[in-house]
Amino acid sequence: MTFNDIFKSGFLESVTEFSIIDTVIGMVFALVTGLFIFVVYKKTSPGVMYSAGFAMTLVGLSLVTTLVIMAVTSNVVLSLGMVGALSIVRFRAAIKEPMEIVYLFWAIAAGIVIGAGMIPLAVIGSAVIGLILVVFSNRKSAENPYILILNCRDEKAEEAAMELTEQSAKRLIVKAKTIRAEGMELTVEIRMKDAGTAFLNRINELPGICDVSLVSYNGEYME
Repeated sequence: MTFNDIFKSGFLESVTEFSIIDTVIGMVFALVTGLFIFVVYKKTSPGVMYSAGFAMTLVGLSLVTTLVIMAVTSNVVLSLGMVGALSIVRFRAAIKEPMEIVYLFWAIAAGIVIGAGMIPLAVIGSAVIGLILVVFSNRKSAENPYILILNCRDEKAEEAAMELTEQSAKRLIVKAKTIRAEGMELTVEIRMKDAGTAFLNRINELPGICDVSLVSYNGEYME
């Protein structure tokens, strides 16, 4: 077969045939896989970082990718045109955190595999990826540190506050210390023994403590 034979009408008619049943099955599995990715993303994303629009994009991306791959695998000419069209389209989206790239590639990969007809591979692979992300996400959230901000008038108040903090924290690291004429400010990263924060009340009652603040911290943002 020569290159000119590809563009003959008889060849085009023979390669544009497709199975409606296979198409419906593929789109259904793409929808189910996309919804599974949606659920995993919603479960593993921190509260302030969760984006409903991005979550719905993952479902649509799985469906669209599956549809494109089905068309490409059934028509050689369409595949050539698709490559040319995608090469001039520029996609821009604001990525809030690196994990969103993982979900984007996951949705695209699932769509490609389903569109190629390897549905069991897509189902098993998505299940394994989802399980790993959920397990490691829960482990990470349980180990999230806190940032403690202390404003003290003198060194004696600082020592007393740090002593109370050490009793309630599993581990602590002084991240910053600022000394001013009116007092000093300490920024301490701590990992709590439990979820209790009653020790903050005792610190605030110490003489020489101006104010005390505790915020959740994951290394990238505060809430």
